[in-house]
Amino acid sequence: MEIGGKLRRLRQTCGLTLEELADRTELTKGFLSQVERDLTSPSLATLTDILTCLGTDLKEFFNDADDTDSVYTAADTFEKEDAEAGSHIRWLVPDCQTYGMEPILVTLRPDGGRLGPEEPHDGEEFGYVLSGTVVLLLGDSRQKVRRGESFYIDSSYRHGVVNEGKSQAQILWVSCPPSF
Repeated sequence: MEIGGKLRRLRQTCGLTLEELADRTELTKGFLSQVERDLTSPSLATLTDILTCLGTDLKEFFNDADDTDSVYTAADTFEKEDAEAGSHIRWLVPDCQTYGMEPILVTLRPDGGRLGPEEPHDGEEFGYVLSGTVVLLLGDSRQKVRRGESFYIDSSYRHGVVNEGKSQAQILWVSCPPSF
């Protein structure tokens, strides 16, 4: 079992920074960061101390019954309209910045609606064109992506999409780690 991500989400839910948790547990920020990234494993005693500072215990932490939501409705989504760019973004999962990936639904108006270009950053991104045709901008390249086609990109390049067509385009976009 990878406990790092679960510990990170629990820490963030408690509203603590790594530094604050380090102060409370008398552990180093670097060690806690390695634990959260599953690069090292804490001893049972250390894990117990961390969990105590996070307001839980071993039994509750390792309980297989996950009380987080798995299904989200339209009422759970958050939307942002950018009239200048001609884009509309709907975040499909609330608070997904605490998870490993971030799914959004992007709608681009005809004749120039765009998302980005985004500056290079760590991560990977996936897009599936639900309707219309878009041009994927990746570094200096431009590639058409049509309805039913997908793209998978390394986010360390400048990237974005533009709708140069005559009809609205819609893309299911997933960023890992969350970046929108």
